[in-house]
Amino acid sequence: MGYWVFCTEKLPEPEQNGTHSMASVTSLTASVHQRLADALSAALPEAGSADPLLRRSDRADFQANGILALAKKAKANPRELATQVVAQVESGDVIKDIEVSGPGFLNVTITDRAITENLAARYEDGARLGVPVADHPGTTVIDYAQPNVAKEMHVGHLRSAVIGDAVVQLLEFTGETVVRRHHIGDWGTQFGMLIQYLIEHPHELDHKGGAVSGEEAMSNLNRLYKAARTIFDSDEEFKTRARRRVVDLQAGEPETLAMWQKFVDESKIYFYSVFDKLDMEISDADVVGESGYNDMLDETCRLLEESGVAVRSDGALCVFFDDVKGPDGNPVPLIVRKSDGGYGYAATDLSAIRDRVFNLKATSLIYVVDARQSLHFKMVFETARRAGWLNDDVKAHQLAFGTVLGKDGKPFKTREGETVRLVDLLDEAVERASAVVREKALDLSEAEITERGAQVGIGAVKYADLSTSANRDYKFDLDQMVSLNGDTSVYLQYAYARIQSILRKAGEVRPAAHPELELTGAERALGLHIDAFAEVVAEAATEYAPHKLAAYLYQLASLYTTFYDKCPVLKAETPQQVENRLFLCDVTARTLHQGMALLGIRTPERL
Repeated sequence: MGYWVFCTEKLPEPEQNGTHSMASVTSLTASVHQRLADALSAALPEAGSADPLLRRSDRADFQANGILALAKKAKANPRELATQVVAQVESGDVIKDIEVSGPGFLNVTITDRAITENLAARYEDGARLGVPVADHPGTTVIDYAQPNVAKEMHVGHLRSAVIGDAVVQLLEFTGETVVRRHHIGDWGTQFGMLIQYLIEHPHELDHKGGAVSGEEAMSNLNRLYKAARTIFDSDEEFKTRARRRVVDLQAGEPETLAMWQKFVDESKIYFYSVFDKLDMEISDADVVGESGYNDMLDETCRLLEESGVAVRSDGALCVFFDDVKGPDGNPVPLIVRKSDGGYGYAATDLSAIRDRVFNLKATSLIYVVDARQSLHFKMVFETARRAGWLNDDVKAHQLAFGTVLGKDGKPFKTREGETVRLVDLLDEAVERASAVVREKALDLSEAEITERGAQVGIGAVKYADLSTSANRDYKFDLDQMVSLNGDTSVYLQYAYARIQSILRKAGEVRPAAHPELELTGAERALGLHIDAFAEVVAEAATEYAPHKLAAYLYQLASLYTTFYDKCPVLKAETPQQVENRLFLCDVTARTLHQGMALLGIRTPERL
């Protein structure tokens, strides 16, 4: 697989000498926050460690809003308290100016030197850019991209795959141990029909000409499925044999299992080709389907029944909840084992929780699953809590996502009303993106246009998804996705490629930070935004919210565009200013590159 390991890719070494440990890069926000908190404690000792409630501001670099609430609590005049705090603040190296505004707000301006020195420290930190590792990382098992054996992946699988992969990248970058789990649908009654057909037509999945492509594998499976379904629907004797075959499968009969494995293997060829197209890592070790928990199902039911968490009702083993009722007002149970002795999704999901908690030692479980399954997971998680498998130390969270809509605002379908094949959708995105790249390309070969078209097209699809909060529906509009204007990945990729072009044109002149220089308004705005990268990454990882990083990156590209328009780089007034602006360009590029990589999107050097 042609997968690119985003988080460990070696970036060019920065020009500055010396090393800088990532833990020592304190953001300007944190520096100002600490100074104001100290000043607040000095001015109002009874407040203890008070929060100045600092935020970025249009009126100054930062505004502190916490004094109003503190003054009210202390029955003090807020403006007088604000004036006392200002008198206690140490200014100079970081804070240039601080003034009281309105009823007791503080407007804080940072020194130009502090901005440049802070960026230089991030620059020296290589690919991490000053992003610290979490203080107490744990182990997260993330369940995402759950395709079904012998079935095509469709647009509904897209969101789970893209969101899940971005959360994996974010968590790993911030120090979490992440275990990927692709919980594929590889078990159930439908396999009786397929296996029986393959036993009676044993060469249907043979690869006569050697290796097959993902498309060929899916074509084979589709052909076999249609043929098996036709016989199943028309031949009662075949139907009886197929149903018997389900019993053999559940009993682990060797020939049946061997045939079942052929379907799984053929499906994996197809799955892996789709994930490769999505530029996403997947390995055999990550794929643990429903079948992987078969041996645990009996024990899961026994443990639930013995502990009284599950009870028998009409022959089925059920868990009841006070707050879950059907339209008729009667309780709707979670059925762990059916009255005929068969197991449903609940038994498998509960067994998976046991495995992930007790064998994989997970401290967090994340399920990137369609919002329509929220009730199921609410009941599964509550059952696991009652059983003691989840608790304050081990938490489960459904990262529920909304529906992919067409331009008309309705669920995305083909003109014939069919579910859209994921492969078709990705191919069209690459085709559209390639046309955009070809139109803009001045010095790219045909092979480079093809490669960039794939990177831009897949990036466009991912970014459109990730720039929307996961729980919201979003419209799939390829024209908008591959647009050079607006909040698209193409806009960000072109900003990155533009910077690389400037750095190439600079020739022998290298980026270098000059803290002694004054900064223009556009330079300051860009520098202050870059300084927030570590905090945004930490927030996006903690909240499983890639859209927060996407929003940050779009704003970064927009601020860079303003800087580029207002501040000549190679034609700046002095050699030091040229170097400093090249430095601002380069640290912006590195931040774009690393941020996009955390979203699973490539940043081509030339476009």
